[in-house]
Amino acid sequence: MVPVKYMLLIYSNPESWASLSAEQREGLTTAHETLTRELTEQGLLVSAAGLADPITTRTVQVRDDTTTTTDGPYAEAKEHLAGFYLVECDDIDQAIGYAARMPDAEYVAVEVRPVMDASGLEM
Repeated sequence: MVPVKYMLLIYSNPESWASLSAEQREGLTTAHETLTRELTEQGLLVSAAGLADPITTRTVQVRDDTTTTTDGPYAEAKEHLAGFYLVECDDIDQAIGYAARMPDAEYVAVEVRPVMDASGLEM
């Protein structure tokens, strides 16, 4: 079986983060460190990172050869993309298992999505 790359997209929102105690925030950090170490040791982690505050986001659109840039994320939603893990797993069930272990899944959501190569096929 050829491993497939999956993006584990971590969502957050200001209300969920603000509602956490210092102890819960520390628990989130510790849980991510543990999961990152495990995925690295198993050779499954391709990359992982948190993302800067959505206020630093710029959305770029090109229409009729004109480029426009707006501040903030394009989608009007309370949730924002807070970070990601790129992992290689045997199947989506394995990727879902790791996503379920992310502490963020308890507060907002973690999306699991296969990564495609240039041909449109899952990698």
